[in-house]
Amino acid sequence: MLNYGLDISGLEREVALADLVAEGEELDALVSAQSDWTKPTPAAGWTIAHQIAHLTAADANVLVAIRTPEAFDAVLKQAEAAGSRYADLDADAGAAKPRSVLLEEWRAGRTELAAALGDVPVNHGFPWFGSRVSAALMVPLRLMETWAHGQDVFDALGVSRRPTGRLRHVASLGVIGRGLSFYAAQLPVPAEPFRVELAGPDGETWVWGPEDARQRVQGSALDFCLRVTQRRPRAATDLTAAGEDAQKWLDIARVFL
Repeated sequence: MLNYGLDISGLEREVALADLVAEGEELDALVSAQSDWTKPTPAAGWTIAHQIAHLTAADANVLVAIRTPEAFDAVLKQAEAAGSRYADLDADAGAAKPRSVLLEEWRAGRTELAAALGDVPVNHGFPWFGSRVSAALMVPLRLMETWAHGQDVFDALGVSRRPTGRLRHVASLGVIGRGLSFYAAQLPVPAEPFRVELAGPDGETWVWGPEDARQRVQGSALDFCLRVTQRRPRAATDLTAAGEDAQKWLDIARVFL
C-alpha cells in the first residue's frame, strides 16, 4: 500500500480534513465569482472549467475506490485505454457541462468525499492508480491537488494568493515522496538522508530530516510547494540546495506520477 511512510492519528486526520475543506472553499469563492469559465489556464488546453471538472472527476473516483473498490477496476481500465489522454478526456467532458451544473457537482462531490474520508479508519486501504492508498494519505493528496489546480486558476485570473499553513500538507508530501521524483526520472533513489528547512507563511520554520545531513534544501514553503507540484520552474523559486543529490532533486521534483 502506498503511504509515503505517512502515519497519522484520528485527530490529525480531522485537522487535515478541515484543511481540505477550507482549500476547496477558498477555490470555490474564487471561481463562483467568475461568470466566464472559458479563460485559459497555464495547463495547455485547459480552461477554468477544465480545472474544476478534473477535481470533480478525481473526487468521484476516490468515492468509488472507498465505497465500491471492486468497481474501481472499471476506472482503471478506462484510464489504461485512454493512456496519457485520460485526464484530458475527463476534463473535456466535465468542462462541456453548463457552469452552474459543474459547480454544483463539484460542491456536492467534495462535501461527500470529505464525509467519506472522515468515516473510514485512518489506515484503511483502498485501490488507487497503480497502488493502494489509505485515508491518511488520500486526505493530503486531495488537498495537494486542489491547491495545485487552484493555483492554475489563480494564475489564469492574475489574482494574488495568500499562502496559509495548509501548505504544510503539500510540503510534507513533497518531502516524504522524494523517492517518487527519482523514480519518475528513472534515476536511483539516493540512500543518503536529506534535510529540508522551509520558511512557513506565518514565520515559523518547517523542518524534516537530520540536522547533520549533507544533502540540504532550503527556501520558502510556498516556493517548495510550487516546485514539487510543478507549478513553477526551479529558476523561478527561492530554493537552494547543497549536495549533488539535493541539487538533482530540485531539478526533477514532483509529488505525483
